[in-house]
Amino acid sequence: MIQFEVTVTVEGGLHARPAALLVNRSAQSQAKITLSKGDKQADGRSILGIMTLGVTQGDKLIVSVEGEDEEKVASSLKQFFEQSFESE
Repeated sequence: MIQFEVTVTVEGGLHARPAALLVNRSAQSQAKITLSKGDKQADGRSILGIMTLGVTQGDKLIVSVEGEDEEKVASSLKQFFEQSFESE
């Protein structure tokens, strides 16, 4: 399992559009992806779960990736957060 911390830089936090972009990126993998904010956790493939975390700009998240392609997925997600959720 790979875990890393990211700071959400997108204005407005993880509202519907960035959450959907994140879910689309997560769905490209077989790995289990979990986002954690404080004591709350959400599946990286669930828009509602991600939005329920209530992530705002500047919040820190712990991203956990577990599966056979975890290194590739973790790298992809790190890059995604660094790009501030700009569409590809």
